[in-house]
Amino acid sequence: MRLNIRLLFRTLGMLLVIMAVSMLFPVAVSVYYGDGSQYGLMLAAFCILVVGLFLRNFIGAGASNEVHARDGVWFTVVIWIVVPLMGALPYLFTSSVQSFTDAAFESFSGFTTTGSSVLSGFDQMPQGLLVWRSTSQWIGGLGLILFVVAILRRLNVGAARLYESEFSGTLQRRLHPRLGRSVALMWVVYIALTVVLFVLLMAGGNGFVDSFCTATSTVSTGGFMTHDDGMASYSTYSMCCITLFMFMAGMNISVLYSIFTGKWREAGRDEEFRTYFMISIAATLVCFASIVISGGGLSVGTLGFSLFHVASAVSTCGFYTTGPSYWPAMVSVLTFLLVFVGASTGSTGGGLKMKRIMIVGRGVRNYFVSMVHPQSVTRVKVNGRAVDEEHVRVVFSFLFLYVVLITLGSFVLTFCGLDIPNALCMATANIGNLGPSPVANSIGARIDYISLAPVGKWTMVLLMLAGRLEIFTLVAVLLPQYWKRS
Repeated sequence: MRLNIRLLFRTLGMLLVIMAVSMLFPVAVSVYYGDGSQYGLMLAAFCILVVGLFLRNFIGAGASNEVHARDGVWFTVVIWIVVPLMGALPYLFTSSVQSFTDAAFESFSGFTTTGSSVLSGFDQMPQGLLVWRSTSQWIGGLGLILFVVAILRRLNVGAARLYESEFSGTLQRRLHPRLGRSVALMWVVYIALTVVLFVLLMAGGNGFVDSFCTATSTVSTGGFMTHDDGMASYSTYSMCCITLFMFMAGMNISVLYSIFTGKWREAGRDEEFRTYFMISIAATLVCFASIVISGGGLSVGTLGFSLFHVASAVSTCGFYTTGPSYWPAMVSVLTFLLVFVGASTGSTGGGLKMKRIMIVGRGVRNYFVSMVHPQSVTRVKVNGRAVDEEHVRVVFSFLFLYVVLITLGSFVLTFCGLDIPNALCMATANIGNLGPSPVANSIGARIDYISLAPVGKWTMVLLMLAGRLEIFTLVAVLLPQYWKRS
């Protein structure tokens, strides 16, 4: 099999150059606040820029724009590995971490929008580094490959293959018949959500860094926070804004586009959106009732916490105000289930995704119907349209691999000294790109991972990557059959 290696290097080089340029903003923030991290950030930006220019202008020089089907899978995996590895340099050069393992863990967690962290003391952390952490989440939120498609429109058919590799295992509706235009509209929606939330948070009296970091982490459903107490110090107004935007970030971006363009009925007819909405409402009521029954009090504050908590879990954003040790047992179980199910397809959220759950549920239902009525002909339908049987098999295969990876990840973590419940929750949280363990930790994401053994941290990195790449893309390049096909 012949791969277009030159195009891969040229594309990767362009992404690294863009990443190096994007680091100028954290550098400027660091200089403004005088936090001392600007030198490490500038050194990291310089190194990334040199590597990017070398790949783009030398190794990738003269590359053709031809992309084969397997190129798309290979491009996706390499880009999603190399970019976060280079993104680890700012953490090393600012001496924020003591090892490359910790730097890579933090970087992969950012770009995959997982939100797990090995850092502590956020209130004393350099402002420039906080901005870089959130920027990495925002870059990875909509997808590195979608950024490639947006800037390399000359790929034509190849762009479609890259687009499909980013949404491996799902059926994502385009916003426009032309792929380049569709991807551009997705970025417009993404940027608009970020800017609006940033303005709202600034209007609420939050500082520039807090507003920027929280807006980018919310819309990307990344979940990196800027304070040791999580979101507990934010005002009621800010929490309401964040809750609303977390919920929207968990929606399919095509549904958001329909809403923004005034096509409310079209959005309302989407079965996945209705399922996402109803599950969120039901989960909020269960959470509210559990807290009231456990003695939390019947109050507006309890309702507000329930709305915020459910939106954070179902969107896989991972923000928190109090740790799971303060929650009723039912809330912890509910959180675990919401994280496992996840957000909508075509969103920045993680998890299994709502549409897959719908397809699996209807597939199982049809199986039992065929047992009772062997002569009946049943098809899985979504939005009134029959889902291709091949795609139904793909969804069931995805569910199987998802559970297998959680099991294997949990198995490794038990050898790192974790008990089974904690290991299971941690593995589920990371493959679902949530971050904080939904049950076992006492304060938040950072307590879970600081003391974790290196083998455990790299296992979590693999789970983060598998969850962000929808498993199939990552597994495909590991199969001998992938390389043997003509």
